[in-house]
Amino acid sequence: MALSDTDRILLEKCLARKPRAWEDFVDRFLGLIVHVTNHSAQARSIRLSHQDREDLCADVFLAIVKDDFTVLRHFRGQSSLATYLTVVARRVVVRELLSRKSASRLAVAPADEHHEVERRLEDREEVARLLDELEGSDADVVRMYHLEGMSYQEISARTGMPENSVGPLLSRARQKLRQAGAEPSPS
Repeated sequence: MALSDTDRILLEKCLARKPRAWEDFVDRFLGLIVHVTNHSAQARSIRLSHQDREDLCADVFLAIVKDDFTVLRHFRGQSSLATYLTVVARRVVVRELLSRKSASRLAVAPADEHHEVERRLEDREEVARLLDELEGSDADVVRMYHLEGMSYQEISARTGMPENSVGPLLSRARQKLRQAGAEPSPS
């Protein structure tokens, strides 16, 4: 998709430093930047607090305005402005996430942490009962995630499995567990 007229005009106004141009730009693309920030963190099994999310979004916008809008000046219009900004935002967010010494420096939102712990405790008994239905790496990964409380990153490090394969394996294992739970047990 090529550059839309609306985005072209907005871009020209920003580069010409017209009144309210930057505010209009932020209004138009803030949702996109927040989404890219959330997705980038989630893909790396990092939970962001509200403050971390705001800081990362601010870092993206700072990168855009840095050196008199250099990022926007490099835009060639060969794609939509949203696509270009998605790539820019992802690079900035990933760089910032990796530059932090460890994911543990990111504050975990207390409500999210409480909900996750509660959900895992509720699942614990059911998982322990149904774990006998699984074999091999499926059982190991389910045990590590639900019973030991490990993150995708920790499971990946322990098993050597790519981090982006942990979620799909857990989904398939849960489906097997649901099917096993729905079937009457032989008496």
